[in-house]
Amino acid sequence: MSISPIKRISLAEPGVEVEKLANGGMILRSPQLLGAYPASQSAWIEQWAEKTPDTVFVADRTGVDGNWRKITYDDFLNKVRAIGQALLNRGLSPERPVALISDNSVDNALLLYGAMHVGIPVVPISPAYSLMSQDFGKVKLITEWVTPGLVFAEDGKKFANALAAVDFGDAEIVVSRHAPSDTEVTEFSSLLSTVVTDAVDVAAKRVTPDTIAKILFTSGSTGLPKGVVNTQRMLCSNQVAMSQVWTFLNDHPPVTVDWLPWNHTFGGNHNLNMMLRNGGTMYVDGGKPAPGLINQTVANLKEISPTIYYNVPRGFDMLLPYLEKDLDLRANFFKDLDVLFYAAAALTQNAWERLEAQSEAATGQRVMMLAGWGATETAPDCTHVHWHIEKAGVIGLPIPGCELKLIPNEEKMEIRVRGANVTPGYWKRDDLTEAAFDEDGFYLIGDAARFEDPTDPKKGIVFDGRVSENFKLSSGTWVFVGGLRTHIVSAAASIVQDVAIAGQDKDALGILVFPNVAGCRGLCPYMADDAPLADVIASPEVRGALKVSLEAYNVEHQSSSTRIARALLMAEPPNIDANEITDKGYLNQRAVLARRAGLVRKLYSDDPEVLVIA
Repeated sequence: MSISPIKRISLAEPGVEVEKLANGGMILRSPQLLGAYPASQSAWIEQWAEKTPDTVFVADRTGVDGNWRKITYDDFLNKVRAIGQALLNRGLSPERPVALISDNSVDNALLLYGAMHVGIPVVPISPAYSLMSQDFGKVKLITEWVTPGLVFAEDGKKFANALAAVDFGDAEIVVSRHAPSDTEVTEFSSLLSTVVTDAVDVAAKRVTPDTIAKILFTSGSTGLPKGVVNTQRMLCSNQVAMSQVWTFLNDHPPVTVDWLPWNHTFGGNHNLNMMLRNGGTMYVDGGKPAPGLINQTVANLKEISPTIYYNVPRGFDMLLPYLEKDLDLRANFFKDLDVLFYAAAALTQNAWERLEAQSEAATGQRVMMLAGWGATETAPDCTHVHWHIEKAGVIGLPIPGCELKLIPNEEKMEIRVRGANVTPGYWKRDDLTEAAFDEDGFYLIGDAARFEDPTDPKKGIVFDGRVSENFKLSSGTWVFVGGLRTHIVSAAASIVQDVAIAGQDKDALGILVFPNVAGCRGLCPYMADDAPLADVIASPEVRGALKVSLEAYNVEHQSSSTRIARALLMAEPPNIDANEITDKGYLNQRAVLARRAGLVRKLYSDDPEVLVIA
């Protein structure tokens, strides 16, 4: 069987410098020096407004009858200046920043860059904290910490409950549409009509690489949110470094269709800023990888052909069935595509191979699938894959200007990070800042890594789990959770959405299973579409299929640190208020096990709901 060729794109040659340390560790660096970067992202807005004024920068579906509303670079710059003036007129500052609580949109982008243009920090807050939360606890907490002077909720009706429940102090509430009747608000359009004075230019010139651009609150995958200071230096240097290894970005302006939230570093720093730095176009996808919303993503992708497509593994999992059955979608999706990019979690090999198959069917070529790794504290990118890889798992090599220190930690190599892209610290938390760095100024990111090929470092490093998630069985054997979860989900992808791995101080491993709802319902065609999920997962078809899949997995994984002895399916999805999951779908292993301690005890009991795996 012949293998289709790879669609070739311009990429830097892989390379890495390795400095050995006395403690058995090492420091990894790119052989490239970091190139020059501007003092502010506004330099890129001004650059494209002059060079390609009519190119669309951002588009969303808030146009007439749900059509695309598009804003060009020239128009964007003019509106950014007007908003900057409006915010200066209100006396906003780092102590009274702009808070954005609503979804990605043209207006969101305008306020985001308008504030940063004049040196006023922006605090993008996850919309899920207002829409999915029952107590609005995280919005209240963040508001107390940052004391915003202006709060933006694009749709006043959609966010009415949060606006009524949260005490925003004397902050001005701004909405674009559907102003709530019981809350005093300002129309967003009034900001755009502000007369611009020389004060905007004066303020813009005061912005330096060390000016705070954003305060991004971590999504909670490791605990309660913390306010991560993001400076202009971090954001600008990171985009320049990525462009030095992803050289195809210089070949033509990129186009993407993207749902990833801008309150998160992946969507807001990596993706949106990549479009800006390279004169590209961001089509805001109002869909997301969730039942009822994935259809909107499909509709957008049938209309717009991206050149680069970003997603988390769950997003690719949900998109794949549509690509496999809708030939028009598949053709339009792959027509201009240069790169499929995944991050935030590991892509399963099953999904990798299915994506390659769809690319081959659509174009006769395999589009490159690339990955990266980083954190909110690193703006976000530390490593990028910039060469063809054949399987999921490799997270790349250090980008220019970013150093990785690998040091022995138990049986792993812990990663630490230093560079222009690393945060100076946490907002008003000197204690957390001091604890976040080692004696050499490396950020303690908490992840582990290993070389794909220890004899050839240029083949990249592989994510090897979070140090804090790992635990020991009663035998003293270490269990490395990150990679194990990926292998288990891949082995039963049609039944399992994610798992929490239990077994600390036990004789054997057990898993709490969050089911793949669509896949499980597909195994029970005789059940009504609205049958309770508890009934679906209790069916012999689902239980039997999971048992068979895990027994097949165990044949290939017989050591105590990888073999699954027990499994329990759960009907209750991860709870965002309890930090069990982030708004982009990353499961918090520790929070799940803590909140569901009763189910962990049940997992190790003789309860008939527990599957005992041979």
